[in-house]
Amino acid sequence: MDNNISKVLGLEDVIVKNVEENNDYLIIDIELPRKLHCCPCCHNKTDRIHDYRFQMVKDLPAFGKQVFLRLRKRRYVCPDCGKRFDEINTFLPKYYHLTRRKIACIIDEFRKLKSASMIAKENDVSTTTALRYLDVLSYGALKLPQVLSIDEFKGNADGEKYQTILTDPQHKKTIDVLPNRFEKDLVHYFMGFKNRENVKVFITDMNPHFKRVAEHCFPNAVIVADRFHVVRQVVWAMENVRKAEQKRLSAHFRRYFKRSKSLLNKPMNKLNNEEKEKLALMLSISPKLATAYRLKNEFLNIIHMKSSDKARPTLSKWMLDAENSALHEFDSCITAYRNWYNEILNAIDYKWNNGFTEGCNNKTKVLKRVCFGIRNFNRFRNRILHCSA
Repeated sequence: MDNNISKVLGLEDVIVKNVEENNDYLIIDIELPRKLHCCPCCHNKTDRIHDYRFQMVKDLPAFGKQVFLRLRKRRYVCPDCGKRFDEINTFLPKYYHLTRRKIACIIDEFRKLKSASMIAKENDVSTTTALRYLDVLSYGALKLPQVLSIDEFKGNADGEKYQTILTDPQHKKTIDVLPNRFEKDLVHYFMGFKNRENVKVFITDMNPHFKRVAEHCFPNAVIVADRFHVVRQVVWAMENVRKAEQKRLSAHFRRYFKRSKSLLNKPMNKLNNEEKEKLALMLSISPKLATAYRLKNEFLNIIHMKSSDKARPTLSKWMLDAENSALHEFDSCITAYRNWYNEILNAIDYKWNNGFTEGCNNKTKVLKRVCFGIRNFNRFRNRILHCSA
């Protein structure tokens, strides 16, 4: 019978002496079988008992109730050297009052998007204790992947407003989280890897600091500009034209332009007849907006071409056309495209992007919100990496 109870508990190496139950918890009296132990001092074997002690140990809940193990612990004494020592068990770490599986359960709970106080409350421990178990975790990037994606996010940890995340979009893994986005610190970090030549593709948004880091640390890698950030430049330029044109119209048409602005970004093949008529009216009222809309669509056609060889002359022609359009709202867009000309063409040949990385950033935002912010960077990094492990 006792053996069956031990199997139910998952503690087959213990002897169950008694079980007490009330409405809230179970108290299970257990002890380990007496056996030979090796003296930690002189290494002679002995089964001579010095004394007994009782220790209350928290275990995983069962049957909807909290479970406490009342362990009758033996202390052995060596007859040769007189050394007194505790008996060895497999379920309770030394100096702990929680079983190993209880501790593992708490650590595993940190994978979920919960606050530390909520995890502590659910596991009937203090928040300090739960965080102490989290601090035991140690993550670190041992090597860099072939496809490396980099991005910044607003973390507000350890006095730095922004942190940097590294991911492997090919295998959907988070590689590491760095405490800031400073160029010199990123270079120092990457230069510490011996397999830097393993990186074949480096994906980044249109951040010049990340680009310079890639050129310095990964001279053999192809730098790819993230498509979303590339397309966003021309969409912003068109939107600025709409806002400028909208200001010079009457109140009625200002409202019309504002309420119909989504039609400018909707693909032509997905517009119904009524939407096409509304769009045509907007473009007929504002020739400048019509030009901006045409430039936006032409660029989208370029970015979706199958190869950079076909896109290269078309992109050069498009930038010249945009310069001659006399739309000053496109000036910053054209400058960005000139600075990132090769990286934009690489984005056509290499279909990797920062989509997975942005998804990780979104998950990090949720984690920050439920935790009301995490100021300690090491804990913040551990939570992010543990959630994605």
